[in-house]
Amino acid sequence: MAVRSAVINVMAAAARKAGRGLIRDFGEVENLQVSLKGPSDFVSTADLKAERILRQELEKARPGYGFLMEESAPVAGDGKHRWIVDPLDGTLNFLHGIPHFCISVALERDGEIVAGVIYEPLRDDEYWAEKGGGAFVSDRRLRVSGRRHLAEAVIATGIPFGAKRDNPIYPKMLNAVAAETAGIRRFGSAALDLAFVAAGKFDGYWEFSLNAWDIAAGILLVREAGGYVTDFEGGHDVMRSGNVFAANDHLHLPLGRLLRQANKA
Repeated sequence: MAVRSAVINVMAAAARKAGRGLIRDFGEVENLQVSLKGPSDFVSTADLKAERILRQELEKARPGYGFLMEESAPVAGDGKHRWIVDPLDGTLNFLHGIPHFCISVALERDGEIVAGVIYEPLRDDEYWAEKGGGAFVSDRRLRVSGRRHLAEAVIATGIPFGAKRDNPIYPKMLNAVAAETAGIRRFGSAALDLAFVAAGKFDGYWEFSLNAWDIAAGILLVREAGGYVTDFEGGHDVMRSGNVFAANDHLHLPLGRLLRQANKA
């Protein structure tokens, strides 16, 4: 049985409490008050409520830690520890009644992600990892897939939207990957895409211009499950660039080569 640290218990408890509110609101999605932030970019009362609950619970358990959250201004805190939180990843899915969304919470210590929880409320799936301790879903150990050939692989992606939709590189990458793999999936939640790579459901994943709260917990999950996460050029500072490319240990090199060749075409 997996042994959870105190900090994972704190993160999981906060995510579960916020998740209960999301489940209730998802059942009444047509009645939600929704404000438009920009094209294809929405914020709901459910999103804001979940964020308030997460902040309250995390602050109560670890006073003095900083915060980086999607809907609120950053909080500096002690300068050593920082919670990185997405209270509702997959907001557009949620608002359209599509049951694919999650809560993502990561703990950064001295600039390094050391713990992460991705909670999928509707399925009650709790993905979690600590640096050096492996990755798990509930109490089951996770491992990236063992597929070795691109022709057998299913790859996830996120399609650029809003102000980012005119990215000229993405269509080239999409065409290149589609031609060489068994299939591409676009589910609309970066955090869950990374969790699914860690769980071996997807063999790889790539996306442009993400925020830290989208990917912080998922990066740790993939790495602790034996996978690789870099940017498209092989760099490891993915949190800074926001360009993420994850895959199992067999496919990271050939898939990365495919993406880079498409970028240069």
